[in-house]
Amino acid sequence: MTLKEAKCGETVTVLKINGVGAVKRRIMDMGITKGTPIFVRRVAPLGDPVEIKVRGYELSLRKADAEMIAVE
Repeated sequence: MTLKEAKCGETVTVLKINGVGAVKRRIMDMGITKGTPIFVRRVAPLGDPVEIKVRGYELSLRKADAEMIAVE
């Protein structure tokens, strides 16, 4: 499952980041690393962006970036 598929109000754990190069580095710089719990706060009506809470702060991710994050 990817972060894009997670439902509102769900807490998931990061398994893997599938991005490559600068995209993967940018996601990791935001604090999203393997084993990090993520709370899905809101998803926009068309699915873009996804608002999450990670490491004590709120963050909005594009749908394309959320698809690169494998979660359980």
